[in-house]
Amino acid sequence: MSYTVEEIVNTSPVVPVIVVDKIEQAAPLAQALYNGGLKVLEITLRTPVALEAMKAMKAAVPEAIVGAGTIVSPKDVNAAVEAGADFLVSPGTTDEMLDAVQAAGIPMLPGVSTPSDAMRLKARGFSVLKFFPAEAAGGTNMLKSIGGPLGDLRFCPTGGINLTRAPEYLALPNVVCVGGTWMIPKDLIEAGDWQGIETLAREAASLSR
Repeated sequence: MSYTVEEIVNTSPVVPVIVVDKIEQAAPLAQALYNGGLKVLEITLRTPVALEAMKAMKAAVPEAIVGAGTIVSPKDVNAAVEAGADFLVSPGTTDEMLDAVQAAGIPMLPGVSTPSDAMRLKARGFSVLKFFPAEAAGGTNMLKSIGGPLGDLRFCPTGGINLTRAPEYLALPNVVCVGGTWMIPKDLIEAGDWQGIETLAREAASLSR
């Protein structure tokens, strides 16, 4: 099933940004997050098993929307598409990468951190963007400022956001969802405490926009 960017970012208020080190963690982690109400999952391409983990998550929870993050090159785009990603997320952009994305016809949240970045992406036809690294790049104050001159753009802030800060972002009119890792602490993953992760996911999913 294919999705639009708008459908993806409006599915859940929080998108977990997931690093999978061991392939056997992928399926139970996806199930725990989905059971907790987080139905959009971003798997970062930071480990050797990332693409296989994404496939395992999609197989374990077919109803989930599973995408690939940390896309930084056309090679990453092609590998993620071949592995069956539902969407892509990048920390920043290059023209070559954007060309590959648009040629593949896959939804993407391209990363921006400045108004100039956002204007360039808008000119390329993107209207929903990842704001990264959110806290380091000015946080809610930056997004409020961007919201004036670039009021037709929407953002998914990611980077340094936790359960306390997330509601402040979600209260902004130009924020459609946030990305974070707080609901998937490494110690719970290593312990296989999937119930604990499901509880944290449910807390995140209950945040209102």
